[in-house]
Amino acid sequence: MTIPHKKAPNKTLQIRPSPHISGGASVEKIMANVILALMPTVLFAIYLFGLAALVTILIGTFSCLLTEYLFCKANGKPSSISDNSIIITGVLYSLTLPPGLPLWMVCIGGIIAVLLGKLLFGGLGYNLFNPALVGRAFLQAAFPSAMTTWYPAMNADRFTSLPLSTLTFPFTTPSYDTISSATPLAAMKFDQILTDSSDLFLGLSSGSLGETSSLLILTGGIYLIARRMMRWQIPAGIFITVVIISTITHNISPNTYPSAQFMLFSGGLMLGAMFMATDMVASPITAKGCFIYGLLIGVLVMIIRLWGGMPEGVMYAILFANAVSPHIDRWTQPRPYGYRKTKS
Repeated sequence: MTIPHKKAPNKTLQIRPSPHISGGASVEKIMANVILALMPTVLFAIYLFGLAALVTILIGTFSCLLTEYLFCKANGKPSSISDNSIIITGVLYSLTLPPGLPLWMVCIGGIIAVLLGKLLFGGLGYNLFNPALVGRAFLQAAFPSAMTTWYPAMNADRFTSLPLSTLTFPFTTPSYDTISSATPLAAMKFDQILTDSSDLFLGLSSGSLGETSSLLILTGGIYLIARRMMRWQIPAGIFITVVIISTITHNISPNTYPSAQFMLFSGGLMLGAMFMATDMVASPITAKGCFIYGLLIGVLVMIIRLWGGMPEGVMYAILFANAVSPHIDRWTQPRPYGYRKTKS
């Protein structure tokens, strides 16, 4: 009597290029966690500036979503909206804008952010620069007056009315009703007036929507680092550089240069360090490269803030470092196992 053998399953050995070990987090899951980490900052911006912030964030995000959808449809490509990356771009882009910016400008910046900052390079995974900052940089160059006009936080009627400038007719000069004083960085640079560091840390000052609570931004960043969805070396390099340079300059001339606390919590440094400089595509891959990249951003920020013609330098520092990022990766590649450098 013969006993039939059970047929062995057909197994195929698949040989693929590295990396051979992958994490369990998909692009969609990572982006969903980034959105979750940004939500406290978004909600606090709406609390501070009311309908102006809400409408700006909605229109800014929608313009990015619509641009990507129409581009994919026109080119016969499947829509990439489902991976949530474009939502991150839209929210971050909106947070770099001042409340009360005319909505037609918000739309144009969103279109530029997606077309020139992302799709021009091939879409998700190929962009050289952070798309949100590309859109913001365009608006800064095209509409400098509107981009440097600020509304005060905590207006009594912020939840019942919009600023006069928000609904400005396209391609016309906006009119402003209530305008606040300069941002803390501008007041420091041009008037030698310092804002209390505790107000900056909690976010009780005027500025862009993302220049709100450093506490909430920092909390969101720490959450992503704890989930291993952000390289901690990048913000660490930025913060270390800012602290060292500002401490040295403040000790040399306390009446001219502000303290390290002021530099850390003012402007867009916290948002840029935690959510923009850490762009997975536009930043280096190696741990050493990420730290060097962060140091470079910190140095550039301090040069522009202290000795440049503008009060803020986070945007330009990150964009410049994005351009250098591929070279940093090449310079910091780990030595292959068994490799021995030959003596010339």
